[in-house]
Amino acid sequence: MKLPWLTPVLEADGPVVSVHLDTTRTDPHAAGELEARWGRMRSTLAADGAPQGLLAQIEETVLSPSTLGGRQGRSVFATDDGILVDRVLPAPPLQESAHRGEFPQLLPLLQLIPFAVRQLLVVVDRAGADLHLRAPENPSIAHGPNGLGEDATVEGGHDVLHKASVGGGPQHGWRADNFEARVEDSWERNADAVAAAVERALREHRVDMVMLSGDVRAMGLLREALGRETRERLLEVPGGSRGTALDRGPFREALTRITEEFIAGRQRDLEGRFRESQARDGASVGGATEVAQAISRGQVEELVFVTGGEPAGIEELLRTALATDASVSALQEDALGIPEGVGALLRWKDEATPSNSIGSMSGDRARE
Repeated sequence: MKLPWLTPVLEADGPVVSVHLDTTRTDPHAAGELEARWGRMRSTLAADGAPQGLLAQIEETVLSPSTLGGRQGRSVFATDDGILVDRVLPAPPLQESAHRGEFPQLLPLLQLIPFAVRQLLVVVDRAGADLHLRAPENPSIAHGPNGLGEDATVEGGHDVLHKASVGGGPQHGWRADNFEARVEDSWERNADAVAAAVERALREHRVDMVMLSGDVRAMGLLREALGRETRERLLEVPGGSRGTALDRGPFREALTRITEEFIAGRQRDLEGRFRESQARDGASVGGATEVAQAISRGQVEELVFVTGGEPAGIEELLRTALATDASVSALQEDALGIPEGVGALLRWKDEATPSNSIGSMSGDRARE
């Protein structure tokens, strides 16, 4: 994942304050517990020299409820002059932390990269559709700003929608056939309008995951109207209906399940891609020393680390990788084949590039 929004943090003159906090409010005691945890963090940061004015600003930020429901987190980066980045997270950090030092503390935020999925949910009926965007900067599909502008709701504009009796009695022959043809034509034209909005959203927002729900007939018509690549990406979610709350029980559970399956699939793909690259000469390197050398030479296309298995110098590796415009990805702690918990997919190689063969990088099998 590219993380250009972290540039102000990476370029800031220290000291930098980094706060990573679980801001979940799913039970009656959560607000009080959050306030207490933040209070302890505030005391630590104050003892490390953080100005009281800045701490008050951060406190107002982290204690204010977000529009995101369910489990969530928050990462805040700041200098003594003010907050640089304030990010609501789609999951709590694995470990809360508050740090003030020359460099930002990035790891607690970047461990959550797998959950930063950009989703488009399309809920259709025969008149049009509602489009809902969930993005890392707005990690809720049911609350908060949609970010789609006029495309958030698409009305096809063709309103002959129902096959029904005309003129007070059942219709027969050419008149009934003609009316039913007009209805079918309206449905198809409305599906075309929705398809155009969906394709535009995919182009403009770099969507990872496209979900479709709603009226069964309208879903079929939309599939036919979409381009082949988009059609192949669609994931159906049962139970959606326009104008109905997205956070109701069964539908929310279906969204969660399909999202978790998608994230797990991406994790398997990333792990497989790295392990496959290890079998190809020069496609990747593994191990802290080898990765650091590749980063220093600008060779790294994507840094990959294993959550919970990172080497001691992971913070510096993360900073230098991002500074060279490399992507960063995180794998779950049970990922295999990443020496010392960190590896890199390369942009290019030459004779000075460390060997990418796991077995050849060290006689110590603990690295494998």
